[in-house]
Amino acid sequence: MDNINPIGELMQSTMENVKNILKVDEVVGEPIYTPDGITLVPISRISVGFGGGGVEFTPKKAGSRPYGGGNATGVKIEPIGFLVIKEGSVRMINITPPASTTVDRIIDLVPQVMDKVDAFINKQQDK
Repeated sequence: MDNINPIGELMQSTMENVKNILKVDEVVGEPIYTPDGITLVPISRISVGFGGGGVEFTPKKAGSRPYGGGNATGVKIEPIGFLVIKEGSVRMINITPPASTTVDRIIDLVPQVMDKVDAFINKQQDK
């Protein structure tokens, strides 16, 4: 009898398949270039749910390992907005409802803060 746990194999195989499905392209989409020089980059949020279980039954024959098991994975890809790149400036346009937690609000403000910091630095360099 080998020491490989069937549920471990099942879970590992499923996670490898999930990794192959989820790529950076699903989070950050292909850029869209407009004739007036604006670049739009679609941004999505990916959520993954995963569960599994199994049981080993009493062997009916010596050396056999009757096993029952299963697992399930759910993947949700939700568009959340676009990065708008124009003349070196980047900002986020949300297409989802406003953030409900403090952390989400801070994350939403990062591009705007970066733009203001860049503008401040450029203004200081011009002086």
